[in-house]
Amino acid sequence: MNAEPTEPRPGADAAARAGDGAGAAHPEPAASPAEPGADPQEIARLRVAIGRLHRRMVQSTSGDLTFSQTSALVAVEKLGPIRLGELAARERVAAPSMTRTVSGLVEAGLLHRAGDPQDGRSFLLSITERGLRFLEELRSVRNATLAQGISHLTDHEVGVLREALPVLERLAEQET
Repeated sequence: MNAEPTEPRPGADAAARAGDGAGAAHPEPAASPAEPGADPQEIARLRVAIGRLHRRMVQSTSGDLTFSQTSALVAVEKLGPIRLGELAARERVAAPSMTRTVSGLVEAGLLHRAGDPQDGRSFLLSITERGLRFLEELRSVRNATLAQGISHLTDHEVGVLREALPVLERLAEQET
């Protein structure tokens, strides 16, 4: 991440080891051969920072949907009409779990379930207008929360974030 040595922040090691609750149930992996420049302490700090930012944005949107429901709704929006089994595979959950997740979204009017014209035993899920409006509002509130935090940064820090954005986007798009 940073090629230049930096002064450690007071308590940074403890914060990186302890985590922030996001993923705290998973112990830090033992040191393994890392790519050049991938400092395990910096990786831990990045994980904690991303987790805290994500939690802050999620907490700012007090809705009735669970994380799984929101994730499924976004996936259906992105992928278009999709079979439940495909959605479950993409979300990496079992089909019965996805059935429960989707049922709540259908009942709330956020997703529409229709018979699959290519397979009469299956059905396709698509997002409704109400679902689209819900996601638009969710994104708006989360963007405002992040913008509020960014407004407290210096011009230099905002520039650093701007330069790091393509790298963070690439990292987020990688399949694990």
